[in-house]
Amino acid sequence: MESKPGLRERKKERTRAAISNAAITLFLERGFTQVSVAEVAEAAEVSKRTLFAYFPAKEDLVVHRLADHETESARVVRARPAPDTPLAALREHFLAGLRARDPITGLNDRPEIRSLTRMIYEAPSLVARMTQFKTGAELTLAQALHETADATEVTARLAAAQIVATQWALAQDNAERLAYGEPADARYRGAVRDAEHGFALLRSGLAGCGLAESTP
Repeated sequence: MESKPGLRERKKERTRAAISNAAITLFLERGFTQVSVAEVAEAAEVSKRTLFAYFPAKEDLVVHRLADHETESARVVRARPAPDTPLAALREHFLAGLRARDPITGLNDRPEIRSLTRMIYEAPSLVARMTQFKTGAELTLAQALHETADATEVTARLAAAQIVATQWALAQDNAERLAYGEPADARYRGAVRDAEHGFALLRSGLAGCGLAESTP
C-alpha cells in the first residue's frame, strides 16, 4: 500500500500544476500585469491563501517553471566525467541543449514558448525576478567549482559569474530572435556558432586557473 506522504505529495503537485497552468493561461491571454492574483486563484478554484502557500509572489507563478535550471550548471559540473574540465562539460551541455531545442537555451519556437518569452521580456517585475534567478545560478555554480575543481572561492565566484553571464547572453539572443518570428531551425547554425565563440572566449580567460583546457 502506498504511504500517505506519497499521496499527499502527488496531490500537492497536482494543485501546484493546476494553479500554474491557470495562471499562465490567463497571463498569455491578457498580459502578466493585467491579471490579478485573485483572478488566478478563482480560475484555479483555490483560495488566495492556498495560492500564496504554493507561490509566495505573483512572479513565482511564471519563474517556477524554470526552477530546475537554476542549479543546472552546478549539476553538470559535479557530474562531469573525470577527464573533462568544468568548462568543457558546460560547453557540451549547452550545445546538446541547442540540438534538443531546450527552451533554456532560447532555441525553441513552439508558439507557447515564444509567447511566454515575450511576456517575460515585457514585464519589468519578471525581468527582475529572472535576475535573481541568474544570481542563484552563479552562487550554486561557484560552489560546485570550488568543491570539485580545486578553485579558490574568489576564483570560483569570478569564473561562475563569467560563465553564467555568457550562457544567459547566448540564450537571451536566441530567445529574442525566436520570440519575434525567426524559426529555430533557421537560427540553429548561428546559435551554435555564437556558443562556440562564447565558450572559446571563456576558455581563453579560464585556462590559467585550471577550469578549462589550454587554448590551442
